[in-house]
Amino acid sequence: MGFNLQNVVPWGRSFDEYCAMFTLSELDLQKSIVGVGDGPASFNAVLTGQGGQIISADPVYAFNSKQIRQRIDALFNDMVKQVAANADNLRLDKFGSADALGKIRMQAMNQFLQDFDKGKLQDRYLDSELPALPFDKGQFDLALCSHLLFLYSEHLELDFHIEAVLELCRVAKEVRIFPLLDLSHRTSAHLEPVLQALAQSDFIANIEVVEYEFQIGANQMLRIQPAK
Repeated sequence: MGFNLQNVVPWGRSFDEYCAMFTLSELDLQKSIVGVGDGPASFNAVLTGQGGQIISADPVYAFNSKQIRQRIDALFNDMVKQVAANADNLRLDKFGSADALGKIRMQAMNQFLQDFDKGKLQDRYLDSELPALPFDKGQFDLALCSHLLFLYSEHLELDFHIEAVLELCRVAKEVRIFPLLDLSHRTSAHLEPVLQALAQSDFIANIEVVEYEFQIGANQMLRIQPAK
């Protein structure tokens, strides 16, 4: 198996965080959605419970719920300690403390795990990853990509970013990506070249401020749509 669970740092975000990160309206939540790189987030579980249409794609879904739970439990305390240690670069005030944030994230991951086995049977959790997704052109109304592209610019090269973003544009009528800062809290060096590639491929890309901000300064989302 090419993908190693030991490389995964599970830190699932909540449904409310997704709505804030991507400025999701009630109308948006009624659309067909693909979440790429969702990991152990609760967005799929909660939205499905509300009658929504969503598929999540992530290579971590190759593993079973017991294996993912073991990985979460192995890293959780260290993750909370890292949040506390990096508090100067984070907006913890909205959560209260590192421990309070940890409770929110663990609740989200528990919701994911409770839904995961059923969701896999329903093909809502697919073992797949960028830059090649197993979906038809325009299959979804909306593609969401959280904390993968741009954030890991030091690990994922520009060519990968361009190919991945264009793949998201292939499978969905609209794409939203968050955040636009890298791990060094700077605007990703890949952002401008990606914007240029999108323009050359007849897509309109807008940078929009969102209400969500956890990493200080990371309060912008990229919204991509086909040029009319």
